[in-house]
Amino acid sequence: MNGFHGEYEATVDAKGRFLLPGGLKKQLPEGESRFIVSRGFEKCLTLYTMKSWETIIAKINRLNDFDPKVRQFRRQFLGGATEVELDTAGRLLLPASLKEYASLQKDIVLAAAIDRFEIWDAVKYKQLFEDFSPEDFSNLAKDVMGGLEDSRQ
Repeated sequence: MNGFHGEYEATVDAKGRFLLPGGLKKQLPEGESRFIVSRGFEKCLTLYTMKSWETIIAKINRLNDFDPKVRQFRRQFLGGATEVELDTAGRLLLPASLKEYASLQKDIVLAAAIDRFEIWDAVKYKQLFEDFSPEDFSNLAKDVMGGLEDSRQ
C-alpha cells in the first residue's frame, strides 16, 4: 500500500458511533477491524490501523525516558489513545472524552494522512480550506516540498 487517500463524510449517532465509509474501508488491509483512535495534533482525532500504530509505538519506545520533553510528549500523545473495533454493522464508537476534545458534532470528515486518518468536525474541516488561500497553499508546498529532488525525472 502506498498510503491512504481521500476525504470521507460520516455522521455520528447519539451514542457516538459512525459507519466507516465504504471508500475508506476498501483501502484497509483485508480483515482489518481494530484501530487506535487518539488526539490529533490539531483539534481533531487520529485513527490508526493497528499496523501503523505498532510502527509509531516502536519509535516511541526508543525515545530517552530521561528527557522531560519525551515524557511530556508521551503523555500528550498516548494519553487518550483508545482501541476501538468495528461492530457487526461496520460502525466505530468514539470515546466521549476524545469526541469532546475534537468538538465533534453530528457531521464529521475522515481525511487521509498517508498511514492514518484524521477525524474532523465537518464545519471545522471546511473552515481549514476556506481560511487558506491558493497562494498560501502554493507557498506552503514550496516550503515543504521545494527541497526534495524532482521525482518526475
